[in-house]
Amino acid sequence: MKKTPRPRNLGALFESYAASTTPVWYLDRPYDIAPERGRTYDVAAQAELVADMSGRLRLAGLRRGERLAIVKENHHDVVILAAAAARIGALPAMISSTLAPSVLAAMLKRFAPRVLVASGSVLAAAAAEGVELTGEGTQTVAVDGDASLVKGGVLLSALSGAEIPAMDLRPDHEPMICTHTSGTTGVPKLVVHSPNTLLGVLTKLETMPIPGLSIRPDDVFGSCISYVHGRAITWTFAQLARPPQKVVVLGGCEPQLAAQVLTEHQPTVLEACPNIFQRWEPLTQTHRSAFSRVRTYVNTFDAIHPPTVRKFMDASERKRVKWGQVWGQTETGPVAMAVYSRNQIHKSSGALDPVTNNVGRPIPFVTQVKVVDPDSRKAVRAGESGVVLVRTKGLCLTYLGEEERHREKVWGGWWNTGDIGVRSRTGALRLLDREVDLIPGVSGIALESILLERIERATEVIVLGDPDGKPVPVLSLSHGELSQQEWDAAVDGLPALAEPRVIDWEDFPRTGTWKVRRFDLRQQVLRSQATFGTGRWT
Repeated sequence: MKKTPRPRNLGALFESYAASTTPVWYLDRPYDIAPERGRTYDVAAQAELVADMSGRLRLAGLRRGERLAIVKENHHDVVILAAAAARIGALPAMISSTLAPSVLAAMLKRFAPRVLVASGSVLAAAAAEGVELTGEGTQTVAVDGDASLVKGGVLLSALSGAEIPAMDLRPDHEPMICTHTSGTTGVPKLVVHSPNTLLGVLTKLETMPIPGLSIRPDDVFGSCISYVHGRAITWTFAQLARPPQKVVVLGGCEPQLAAQVLTEHQPTVLEACPNIFQRWEPLTQTHRSAFSRVRTYVNTFDAIHPPTVRKFMDASERKRVKWGQVWGQTETGPVAMAVYSRNQIHKSSGALDPVTNNVGRPIPFVTQVKVVDPDSRKAVRAGESGVVLVRTKGLCLTYLGEEERHREKVWGGWWNTGDIGVRSRTGALRLLDREVDLIPGVSGIALESILLERIERATEVIVLGDPDGKPVPVLSLSHGELSQQEWDAAVDGLPALAEPRVIDWEDFPRTGTWKVRRFDLRQQVLRSQATFGTGRWT
């Protein structure tokens, strides 16, 4: 029997699997775009919601070839709206609501949407600062709140009952989705992917039969990620193409919310952003049962630190619990993957070379990696550091509105990631730092892992290189104050560091994927944005 081809276009994804009986989707809160529909969905109900939203968007004025901007609080319904736009041949952009109104305005000017769907809080924040997010050619649709904050604005609920249009997909080589980079170093770049680059290539890792990691029919997959990221689309594809029994969606990351939802629906596979796992660490003691059934943890978006991994792996009662760390970028999708066992993580306790800095090997049949000298662009020998280049058919099409910036990062068919790394003789890749954040002679990522290991009360540690002095550690604590004795013990044997700056966890400026905005933190703490790096490839 011939297999039905898997859909490549997000606009057809949900309808292609509408007859499937699994997975059942459990949400931490109802979709913001459909609060009346509750917290539980089957695939058919999601497909129906996509079709419904495509009708509402068309009624709002969106047409084939035009653009939809989505800016709302983190939830999986961002993907639903993007699918609705792609279903009628429009180009959706999923944009984080955590961005400042002035930054949103700059991005929306570049994107020039025909329709903007935004949450009431986004519109209210812009109005309070006197920022106009879009021009007169854009129809604003408010998910909730006061639509009158924008001239001609309408509520999404007022568009219900619209006629559902026929599916009208764009060709597989044309733009399908626009997401954005994290924006840790400035205004985020708008990254454009096609069906071929995103679902045609980047989903291969998601459905690849990897022992101990592949999704099983009886799995309960819990996810707390940034749903405006391209990862949310490839992840959604995997849940439909290789379905678990249940999917548990956390749009919010508050520890008490996570404890409640993950205790009610105990996951066997759990994925979250590294900083979310870090924030949840106390739950491994107070709500241990929430993680007792986890056989596989997954982290994406950013490097994770060994102490965090160790606490979660120890909370699982599974004998062969695994941790998968995927390294990649918005532009390339997943590039390399490392899998750690509980034994590996425990053996590395106290190491000055943290095991999680090893992000594994390139994904077979998907990516190639090499490390080069940034000036000569020639490959360096194994064990030497350089800029990491990637070759993949999943490379994004362009940066919308910044095409030259995209071309400058393509070096003879290879993509310059802007990361500094080292390849071992066996091909494993170890990350040291972003080029823009580098600290001569040391790895900032490694220093952060070591300090988190040695200061048990630390909930965040960022080390900033300072061209005018020693590297500056900035940290937050779960409770109490940091004594001089405690600090002296923490830095014993490490390169000389400046005195630590202790701030609250909430005071770290963050991106939509909860990464720390290092440039903003640098300005906040050092009153300067000077770095050792050039920032040429950010």
